[in-house]
Amino acid sequence: MRIGVLALQGDFAAHCSALKRAGARPVEVRTAAEIDDCDGLVLPGGESTTMLRIMDNYNLFPVLHSFGRKKPIYGTCAGAILLANTVTSPTQRSLKLVDITVERNAYGRQVDSRIERLPTELGEVEAVFIRAPIIRGIGKDVRVLATYQGDPVWIEEGRHVVTTFHPELTTDASVYRRFLAKVNGNILSVPDRVVRASANRVETHLEASGS
Repeated sequence: MRIGVLALQGDFAAHCSALKRAGARPVEVRTAAEIDDCDGLVLPGGESTTMLRIMDNYNLFPVLHSFGRKKPIYGTCAGAILLANTVTSPTQRSLKLVDITVERNAYGRQVDSRIERLPTELGEVEAVFIRAPIIRGIGKDVRVLATYQGDPVWIEEGRHVVTTFHPELTTDASVYRRFLAKVNGNILSVPDRVVRASANRVETHLEASGS
């Protein structure tokens, strides 16, 4: 299972380490070809407007949108903002892959960062909030797995997962295991005809090369 971590900005190295602990094979990705070669993708925290500028510089915005139409993406903090359908305070462009409304930096400044223990459907998790956004609204198909002060902080919709906290800064792999299960389910749901076509292409290549 090949999981890409978008390595444009933010603590992508910490996400790679956390994914390894959860049993995945993470790779840092920066180009369209590297992204397309992945089974799932993590959008790390950082500064969402800066990430948007870098994405535009490398024409990655349509690449990420196309990827999310077919494969799972997990967005944390700034990644959650990028995945959201609507962004406020201020408004900004987003991938519109998850039906949530997100208010940027709503938990306060850097000095207002905090660590909390949160009950979830999958057991208690440690949640690190750093200039975190708040999910102000969710669509009817969004599932809430954890809340903090009455607001959703860990949600999923379809193949995608969002947290407004930073699990990569803890030793708790619950969020990553949940995401990897979605990636694995997405791989298994690929139609048989696609699998057979891929196998046929490999066999044709081997025959042509004389292997």
